[in-house]
Amino acid sequence: MIQSIGLDVIETKRMEESLHRFGARFRKRVFTERECRYCDGHAEAHIHFAARFAAKEAMMKALGTGWGQGVDWQQIEVLAGEDRPPRLSVTGRTAELCRSLKIHLSLSHSRTIAAAVVVLEKL
Repeated sequence: MIQSIGLDVIETKRMEESLHRFGARFRKRVFTERECRYCDGHAEAHIHFAARFAAKEAMMKALGTGWGQGVDWQQIEVLAGEDRPPRLSVTGRTAELCRSLKIHLSLSHSRTIAAAVVVLEKL
């Protein structure tokens, strides 16, 4: 049974500007090292960062917590498998809130827009 759905859409240009303006401090606050390595491995890294940002936002919306209640950017990680679709890994307070939930993730992006949908399903 579906418990909740979260959706987020971001302009990739906005992410490119944030990465340029705030640099390493922004990256370290929002993205895991593994996410940074993945995104930096692509020619237009900002597009992949934008998709991951949207996924984290969508997860927070699905949980209904926003950036509160102990949920942190670093606790939500997009894992990209070469032979399987991206998925979310959660730790800390976020994992506690997801204890009896299955997490479904869908990402999409173009050169200008990145979007993510998170569906939380009760086990």
